[in-house]
Amino acid sequence: MSNYRRARVPGGSYFFTLVAHDRRPILTSENVRAALRAALQAVRDEHPFLVEAWVLLPDHLHCLWRLPEGDADYSFRCRDKSFS
Repeated sequence: MSNYRRARVPGGSYFFTLVAHDRRPILTSENVRAALRAALQAVRDEHPFLVEAWVLLPDHLHCLWRLPEGDADYSFRCRDKSFS
C-alpha cells in the first residue's frame, strides 16, 4: 500500500490529475466537456479557487489550482457530493 504525503499549504497551488473510468476517452465529447465546465463553475461558486492551468486530454485532465489564503482543502473541491 502506498504511503502518500500530501502538503497542505493554505493559499497554495496544487497540481493533480483526474482520469476517466477505465481510461475511456469521454472527454472528447462536447456534452461531457460542457458538463465538466458547469461542474467546475458550480464548485467555484461555493468554494472559490483559481484555475491556474489545465490540460484536457481524451481520457484524463491535469489541473493546477490556487486556493484562497487560509484555505488548504483542495480535496474537498474534488469530491463527489453523492458520496458525502
